[in-house]
Amino acid sequence: MEFGSILRKMRVVADISQEEMAEQLHMSRSNISRLENNRMELKAADLIKWCRITNNPDVLMALYAGVEVVNQLQPITQLITGTILLLGGFI
Repeated sequence: MEFGSILRKMRVVADISQEEMAEQLHMSRSNISRLENNRMELKAADLIKWCRITNNPDVLMALYAGVEVVNQLQPITQLITGTILLLGGFI
């Protein structure tokens, strides 16, 4: 699975530069570019950190659920949020 476009979108939406992301992930800016252009393999640990840095835990949930992240991200987030709100009413 290629994550480059997803990683780039997450970073840009979070308003984080490649340099800032590289600093936070303890890697070079060129490695960030390689990841975003699918020229370097993404490690699971780096994906988890990327999601935490960009505040996108929903991407991990979508991947875990085995759905296509780009097309399903918003509906999954709404479903999870709705379920949490529903369960909150019963507690």
